[in-house]
Amino acid sequence: MFQIADLKSKKLPELQEIAKGLNVPKYKQLRKLDLVYKILDLQAANPDVVKKLDVEATPAPVEKAPVAEKKEAPKQQRKPNPRPRKTAEKKTEPKENKTNSNKEETNKKEDSPKKEARTPRPKQNDNRNEKSDRSNDKKAKNSQNDKRNDQNGDRNDRNDRNSRNKNQRNNNQNNVPKGNKDTRNRYRDPDFEFDGIIESEGCLDMMPDGYGFLRSSDYNYLASPDDIYVSQSQVRLFGLKTGDTVLGMVRPPKEGEKYFPLIKIIKINGLDPSVVRDRVSFEHLTPLFPDEKFNIAERQSSLSTRIMDLFAPIGKGQRGMIVAQPKTGKTMLLKDIANAIAANNPEVYQLVLLIDERPEEVTDMQRNVDGEVIASTFDKEAHDHVKVANIVLEKAKRMVECGHDVVILLDSITRLARAYNTVQPASGKVLSGGVDANALHKPKRFFGAARNIEGGGSLTIMLPH
Repeated sequence: MFQIADLKSKKLPELQEIAKGLNVPKYKQLRKLDLVYKILDLQAANPDVVKKLDVEATPAPVEKAPVAEKKEAPKQQRKPNPRPRKTAEKKTEPKENKTNSNKEETNKKEDSPKKEARTPRPKQNDNRNEKSDRSNDKKAKNSQNDKRNDQNGDRNDRNDRNSRNKNQRNNNQNNVPKGNKDTRNRYRDPDFEFDGIIESEGCLDMMPDGYGFLRSSDYNYLASPDDIYVSQSQVRLFGLKTGDTVLGMVRPPKEGEKYFPLIKIIKINGLDPSVVRDRVSFEHLTPLFPDEKFNIAERQSSLSTRIMDLFAPIGKGQRGMIVAQPKTGKTMLLKDIANAIAANNPEVYQLVLLIDERPEEVTDMQRNVDGEVIASTFDKEAHDHVKVANIVLEKAKRMVECGHDVVILLDSITRLARAYNTVQPASGKVLSGGVDANALHKPKRFFGAARNIEGGGSLTIMLPH
């Protein structure tokens, strides 16, 4: 069985031979690491084929052993040969030892003893002396050749060792994990860009620090997971205020961010941002008497709305309060008015605000009224009642600034006044019934915001007492 470390230590030709034996498709076109993983995958799928290949490949290392022994054998036989040497050989030894480093110098010095040995021969010597000299020369040549062979063998051995060490170092360097540098066969998180894919809309709630959040109507404009962060630069650039209905592009939060940030604003209160930037604030608009009435006596009208349209018609920009005894149907009449306005005046934007009501009553209003229903049920705190009422009023004002006709149907202002009274800090002046002197100012401000604007736009508020 092949291990990943063994395969990585092998060279590419050896891996290709293994892949050829395993019938790996297109193994010549693969790189080293790809080939290693292909072999391991094939091994995991067919272990029997790999075992057969191992049995066939086992005799290969046995052939290499005698080759190494042949190289080492002549070293042991040649070392004892130069021991029985004569004086001529001793003279040549220091010259030869000095010239072990450079081959050219050894060749020159080898030629010099030959000439010296031949020139001083006297002509009167006997044939015996000539024969002995010749035999000495032959022995010297043989000893020099032996030394050369020994030196060449040592050099070849050193070169082989050095090459092996280099190969082992390279293999070790290749086997060292390089972190995320080699990403060819590793999975990583894809880089998807979600910027500008999602469009979202919400009502702006400004913070004291200058930035804001787009609150969702699904959570009655209170803090929720769907909040969208609006930066200070965007607020200053487009002149945004609390209550602006903003439609824009959103991107997912990055590391260290908690909210979805707004990256592009498409519309503000249904208009182009360049138009809204130069608007006049609600407090500086000119209020007029109502000059156009709602048609609540035609389609989807009831007998109550027809009689109401006959005796007390409702105009755009009017304040209306329905006063009656408890349990006489004030909320039902308010529901009929809402449906009649939605059917006959589709240009009007309706906001049904339910404060301190029962949850089942909220569900009934959401299912039977064609309009946006914002509720703060009686199980919520008074602080939530006040916050929801304020943001609904601010939203209506911002829409009127942009020329829209808005109707707020509030149920009821009595419970809203109680909530304001609970939240209001004690001033020391208490009116009859335990109501603080300053607590009635905010309900009056809410009801008094209704007006018809010169040049377009109106805010109509209808509520039962």
